[in-house]
Amino acid sequence: MLFTWRGTALQRIWKRLAFTMALAWAITWVDLGQGGRWTFHEDLTVLPFSLVGVALGIFLGFRNNTSYDRFWEGRKLWGAMVNVSRTITRQILTMIGPIQKEWEGRLTDGMRSHYYGELPTAEQRVSDPDMDELLDFHKEMVHRVAAYVHAFRMHLRDEDPLEELKRLLPDDEVEQLRNETNRPIAILQTLGDRFREAWLRGWIHSQHFVVLEKSLTEMTAIQGGCERIKSTPIPFSYTALIHKIVALYCYALPFGIVNETEWFTPLVVGIVAYAFFGLDSVGDEIEDPFGKDLNDLPLSTLSTMIEVNLRQRIGDKDLPELLKPVDDVLH
Repeated sequence: MLFTWRGTALQRIWKRLAFTMALAWAITWVDLGQGGRWTFHEDLTVLPFSLVGVALGIFLGFRNNTSYDRFWEGRKLWGAMVNVSRTITRQILTMIGPIQKEWEGRLTDGMRSHYYGELPTAEQRVSDPDMDELLDFHKEMVHRVAAYVHAFRMHLRDEDPLEELKRLLPDDEVEQLRNETNRPIAILQTLGDRFREAWLRGWIHSQHFVVLEKSLTEMTAIQGGCERIKSTPIPFSYTALIHKIVALYCYALPFGIVNETEWFTPLVVGIVAYAFFGLDSVGDEIEDPFGKDLNDLPLSTLSTMIEVNLRQRIGDKDLPELLKPVDDVLH
């Protein structure tokens, strides 16, 4: 861990840190290397820096706690998205289907044989004329749920999801999404419309329709929670104040400690600056947990896992590969 570079704050702060240490070396050389001609005021002590350092540490700790709360809330919301997407898939496969008496005892067998490799017999197709259409409907809806998850991930990352959605949605629906400003919500609307069509057709019991609608409502609430985090950053005035205080403290520190630490001043300043710049950088990085920084949430991994989990329930074979860590980092 001591020699780790990738994914650490040092990647983001090394230029500031190098400048601060160079400035500390210049101040030390002027103070100690000029035979006392340019010595700074002898009354300068470390006391004011100790007082300011304690307060600055508290401020940085508070800001980092706030940033981590946002990060952890985002992770909990995506954990809830994993659960609700699996739940609504199970509901689609178990609650959507003809409810007339004459279908009892045959629908389950036909669907089971379809999903696990053995196609329904000709007699089953004749006796159950809507079976193929029902299975196609199940597949369409599960694909649409998976498409929603990918569109949601790209919506949070300000990316265009249309090319990726073409393998899960019909071409005409993808084109309709082109003019939508909130594409995940548009996909949820289509899910709701298709549920209503199935209900009118008699494939969904009225009580089950309420259950499906509740799952759509939960997905909407999860999306709203993530959008709230993304669109409401920590107030700029507070962030700017922390940045300025950290910079001024680290740049001024050599003046206060050069009389005590002498030629070790650049090293001491480097250690202190690494701590403060690093804490400041960590807070910046995890403030928006939905980006592509190395320590942000692995949304691509989560959305791919969700797609695989959902499509396996309907027997799809052309599944994407689950993402693996690259240089110990999930994306």
